[in-house]
Amino acid sequence: MKSSSRTPSTTSLPRAPRDDVDARSIRYLTMMGVRVACFILMVVITPYGWYTWVLGAAAILLPYIAVVSANVSENVRRTVREDPERALTAAPAEPASAPEPRAAAPTVIRLEETRPSDDATTDPADGRG
Repeated sequence: MKSSSRTPSTTSLPRAPRDDVDARSIRYLTMMGVRVACFILMVVITPYGWYTWVLGAAAILLPYIAVVSANVSENVRRTVREDPERALTAAPAEPASAPEPRAAAPTVIRLEETRPSDDATTDPADGRG
């Protein structure tokens, strides 16, 4: 049996946004601490050799990795597809007895726009009216 330090969750609710931000900040700051340690070790350790290049490459690449991992939230990582159709209940079946009479056809309402007459818009001095 596995022992876990985390209390099992009774719901499927995601983590609180505040907790998610805290975890991402800790992850980012830890990686930046490792980067600073790489810089210090790269300069302090002599004679310089292949490990100097490894520490330098780590110091250069860690900011990118830290930013990308800090921007990915825990909710995105644990996303599980939920099929909403499973939650729908089936409609009750209608009895196969006599068919119901059809409802009357719906009433159609038409609205017609009228343009203003030419007489109202013409100028008497124009000679067309």
